[in-house]
Amino acid sequence: MHAATAWSGISKHLDTYLTNPKLLVSGTNMEFDGIEVAADRGDVLAYLRQYSSSPQDIPEASPTARPVEVSLSPEVMEIVGDPAYGEYLSNECTTCHQSDGDYDGIPAIVGWYEEDFVLAMHAYKQKLRPHPVMQMMAGRLSDEEIAALAAYFGNLD
Repeated sequence: MHAATAWSGISKHLDTYLTNPKLLVSGTNMEFDGIEVAADRGDVLAYLRQYSSSPQDIPEASPTARPVEVSLSPEVMEIVGDPAYGEYLSNECTTCHQSDGDYDGIPAIVGWYEEDFVLAMHAYKQKLRPHPVMQMMAGRLSDEEIAALAAYFGNLD
């Protein structure tokens, strides 16, 4: 198993583990009973996020948590994008954004985590992010098209 995949799977259960490690890892002789106070667990998660090379893989926690920009239904978040369709759709994106990931005054969109890309595009679509061109472009895309673009650009790092 790839280390990033293993870490991503573990990180989803990190708060539960910190609360009660024996719940997730039974049959061990571990002496750590967990951290009962939610604020203390949040501090541990914030510390880990601060020093992680992949902070997006660690659950959000105070004080480093970012506010949720847009809330989407689980059905929208579970759409599996088709990278080939995303490549087909990407021509309009690469009119401004560089496909090699370089930053030339316009933010890079390659190598993003698919979830982050989907959330950003829906924030533009709902006019929560203030960029008229991106609002117009995202507003024309369906949920499936956004997922396809996320799958395509997420694999281009």
